[in-house]
Amino acid sequence: MTQKSHSNENPPLSDELGTLRIGAVSYLNTKPLIYCLEELIAESAIPDAQLVVDLPSRLARGIAEKRLDVALIPSIEYVRHEGYSIISDACVGCNGAVESVKLYGRVPVSEIGTLAVDEGSRTSAVLTRILLAERYDVHPQVTTLEIGSSPSDSTADAVMLIGDRGMIPIDGPCEFVWDLGREWCDWTGLPFVFAMWIARGDVSGGRGELAELERLLSLSRDRGMDMLEEIARAEAPSLGLSVEHCHNYLRDNLTYRLGDAERRGLQKFYELAARYGLVLN
Repeated sequence: MTQKSHSNENPPLSDELGTLRIGAVSYLNTKPLIYCLEELIAESAIPDAQLVVDLPSRLARGIAEKRLDVALIPSIEYVRHEGYSIISDACVGCNGAVESVKLYGRVPVSEIGTLAVDEGSRTSAVLTRILLAERYDVHPQVTTLEIGSSPSDSTADAVMLIGDRGMIPIDGPCEFVWDLGREWCDWTGLPFVFAMWIARGDVSGGRGELAELERLLSLSRDRGMDMLEEIARAEAPSLGLSVEHCHNYLRDNLTYRLGDAERRGLQKFYELAARYGLVLN
């Protein structure tokens, strides 16, 4: 069973009335959530629902601009937009090292004055700034590292990468490397949630299809979790990683269920983001 491929450049979003438009993230870490989703949609009560994949930041923009109805978007976006609702207990999180969200420091932490953050990131960008501020009283100037650029294109004191490119070490010497999942979990004792399935407020108030979609999202997650080795075999070649590496990553570094502990971690994250004025950024 494979997922249809979509370009992540200008995804073909439909404005057709009645078509539920669903956005999903294109990284390896989300594949267990969406690997079976198109097939399940085709066999469901909402067969015309449209699934596209893109970067987390672009999906967040798509749902904010009403080009998407539901999307797997950065968790910080839930508190940035009034009326958004969580429509599934499927999520992307961690309860320890996540491996694919890294901060590479070219100078000691206390000397960081500039920070380049991955263009695809919103939640992890906020997480990085919280950890630097809370633990080291460091508040760097922030720039964006575009998807087509490499860390060597930036002269920033530290570079934060997420997703597939966050799994591959950068070239050049580093004073330190943080796995941001491990840093958060060790510091707070709570899991971290990077992305959740979110619906716009007007959609959740007026579309009966959401109940069916909620069922499909959970079912897709459950089936995907039973297919991690198959997913790893399908995705490893394009990433330049071994099947074993990808399988271990999906199995050991990620969590996919939004439970009570994850919700407590989210609440802690939101409180800290508000403290540093990062909710509105």
